Amino acid sequence: MGLLSNRISKESLKPGDHIYSWRTAYIYAHHGIYIGDDKVVHFTRHGQEVGTGTVLDILLLSSVPAHSTVPCPNCTMQQDGHGVILSCLNCFLAGGILYRFEYAVRPALFLAKVRGGTCTLAVSDSNDIVVNRAKYLLENGFGCYNVFKNNCEDFAIYCKTALLIVDQGTMGQSGQAASIIGGPLAAVLSTPMRLVTTNIYGMAATAVGVYCASRYAADIGMRRDVVKVSAEDLTRRLATGLLHVSEPQISVAPIQAIQ
Repeated sequence: MGLLSNRISKESLKPGDHIYSWRTAYIYAHHGIYIGDDKVVHFTRHGQEVGTGTVLDILLLSSVPAHSTVPCPNCTMQQDGHGVILSCLNCFLAGGILYRFEYAVRPALFLAKVRGGTCTLAVSDSNDIVVNRAKYLLENGFGCYNVFKNNCEDFAIYCKTALLIVDQGTMGQSGQAASIIGGPLAAVLSTPMRLVTTNIYGMAATAVGVYCASRYAADIGMRRDVVKVSAEDLTRRLATGLLHVSEPQISVAPIQAIQ
């Protein structure tokens, strides 16, 4: 792993690793937690990898490889519709390349990796805790899938850190979501530069600066609106409605009301 790529070999995998694989044309990466014995726990939308219920599905679903019609004997599909499933490593990769998500990276390295969804400033818990957390959520679920607010990368980051955003109306912790939103946002915010300069390089530099700043501020390791929540407490909050994850948005009860 390094500045240019997080690519690793299967032989270097350790239980508790947060892994991912880019799909067709590098449009979308699918994330999961490797738990050992060639098995990966990952979060999907009712057995699918992506889905928004909007026109974005046309773009995102085009990046998902076709699945075999013959069930894999080594994979366990979820039974109650909560979307967290157990797959063998080969089915998880679906023919793609294996990458390892990096934690506790230096700010300079974080900003150098322009594409979001590859690293975070946040510190990971120990590998045994990560594996136990992933196995617990495999049995109990992770709420409803939402491509911007509660996706496969959010699941993997939570398994590694147990951090949750508590402010209502903010986007999830995934770097992919920050990149998708941050790119157009940077273009919009840099538009006023046309009033003071027509230099295309100056405008491009401004857009890149705004994009990097938005990614840095949105990273789960930098935010101040996060709390550490155990997996047991998370599922209790989901079951009792104190933490509600829905398709259109995420709403969280005020933190002082959750005791």
